[in-house]
Amino acid sequence: MSVMRARRGWELWPLGLFLVVAAAGAVWLWQAWPQVMRQSILWQRDVNQQMSGLLKAVADNPTAAGGTLLIFSFLYGVLHALGPGHGKIVITTWLATHPSKLKSSIGLTLASSLLQGGVAIALVVGVLMLLRLPARDLHMSSFWLEKGSYALVGVLGIMLCWRALKKLRALLRKPTFKAFTPHHVHDANCGCGHQHLPTPGQMQGADDWRARLMIILSMGMRPCSGAIMVLLFSKVIGVFSWGVASALAMAAGTGLTISSLALLVHGFRHLAVRLSGNKTPVLWRQVGWTTLALAGGVMLLVAAVIMWLSAVPVGRGLRPF
Repeated sequence: MSVMRARRGWELWPLGLFLVVAAAGAVWLWQAWPQVMRQSILWQRDVNQQMSGLLKAVADNPTAAGGTLLIFSFLYGVLHALGPGHGKIVITTWLATHPSKLKSSIGLTLASSLLQGGVAIALVVGVLMLLRLPARDLHMSSFWLEKGSYALVGVLGIMLCWRALKKLRALLRKPTFKAFTPHHVHDANCGCGHQHLPTPGQMQGADDWRARLMIILSMGMRPCSGAIMVLLFSKVIGVFSWGVASALAMAAGTGLTISSLALLVHGFRHLAVRLSGNKTPVLWRQVGWTTLALAGGVMLLVAAVIMWLSAVPVGRGLRPF
């Protein structure tokens, strides 16, 4: 018995290693956050200057500088997505607390990234070209879209909390015992002791598309600040089509990074499920995963409130990401 327990404990070492690394990373980030913010602002400023230089080069010689602009824009999207952002909070919380197939997880990240680039393009076209409003109105429109995306994160958090509470109520409802008969018919209240409740995967019902749509909108509704800058400058110097191509390349790079993050979180979740084994009672496992989903909804709700209150228009405060 002791050997089996020791072996079982040894099998949990990847989970223990992950917890140690996560704790160390959280402590380091807490201590280094001010420096991270300063370096991010400086890095963003340098990259914007290089992007402006490439756009000027494209205006002079599109054939020679066009490819370099697109490659640089793609790498910008890859690196830009590594910084803190509400999109990473949304997708990691969802994947860590809800069962999801890998294909659909990657689809969520790619759709949200492409939507983010599309929103930036549509915003610039609508405000500057169709309505012919000044750049100040463009930045204010971007600000309110950002606030709207944070509001959607809060709505998503409320939705996930409500669904989790309904599931917990169904799971913890005390069954009423009925006498067995030769022609026993199973139902939710028959009291026969069999498991009639669906699994966590089955409990993802037809309403799951609403949560996925909310995830895509909450992540993609906020236009990328780098894409706005590129589109605005490209319009000024007369190479707007190259600005659109650059914004789409940024979106592709962002999608690659967030998809990699989704793949990592998806793998850790499956590792945790596999390490948990099948020795825990089914009801306990369902209650545990549903409670985790409730915690994820609460985290999104809290994050939405913080981001809503801390959002500032362009030109006011620090906006490194």
